[in-house]
Amino acid sequence: MPPNDPMNPSKERLVRDLASQAGLVASGTSASSRSSALRSDGWSRRRTRSAAGSRRNIHDGAQQQLVALSVKTRLARELTGARPDKAAEMLTQIDTEIQTALDDLRDLARGIYPPLLVDKGLGAALDAQARRSPIPIAIRTDGLRPVRPEVEAAVYFSCLEALQNVAKYAEASSATVILAQSNGHLTFEVVDDGRGFDPASHANGTGLQGIADRLGALHGDLTVRSEPGAGTRVRGRIDVRT
Repeated sequence: MPPNDPMNPSKERLVRDLASQAGLVASGTSASSRSSALRSDGWSRRRTRSAAGSRRNIHDGAQQQLVALSVKTRLARELTGARPDKAAEMLTQIDTEIQTALDDLRDLARGIYPPLLVDKGLGAALDAQARRSPIPIAIRTDGLRPVRPEVEAAVYFSCLEALQNVAKYAEASSATVILAQSNGHLTFEVVDDGRGFDPASHANGTGLQGIADRLGALHGDLTVRSEPGAGTRVRGRIDVRT
């Protein structure tokens, strides 16, 4: 925001909470503090050990929410004089979304991965996110087995990015996330019944390039099938044998 933009109680709370959570992440203390609560199996321990290397995932959750909040704050300021009723309505939305962003930051700061991803794995973590969605989201799993923590994190945050696109752009009435594991590959699909789009004209937009980059770093791949009026299917695949 501009240097002359005044602070208010909501902004001060946000700054304090951000500073507190960022300090936890930077110090790396959160992973060890959770060790006693983890399951005794080796995969939970590996998820925790790899958390420090997954800090880039913060960008794909709470940081995007904060960018959107910044835009909304500017819009509310512009509406204050001409449309005070609309500005008040938008400020109420901002207050709610700030709390959601702070909740997400707290989840991430507990060990970079949300606690359910650490403790229970992909299906449970995505199901928890689905229950917070403004549209119905079904989570389906088929033959999931433990995988490397970096693969698990890549699939989780890729699904969140795809679901965020559904909420923002698809105008869908429902969506489904399908997780499957077979022939040495872990795959995910995010399918919606929304308005669809032309993938050729959005190849580098709506977060798709970010998903492709995330999967590509693990030698995975992304395919998108969509057309106007026919919904969208985002499919990712990672080889888990290496």
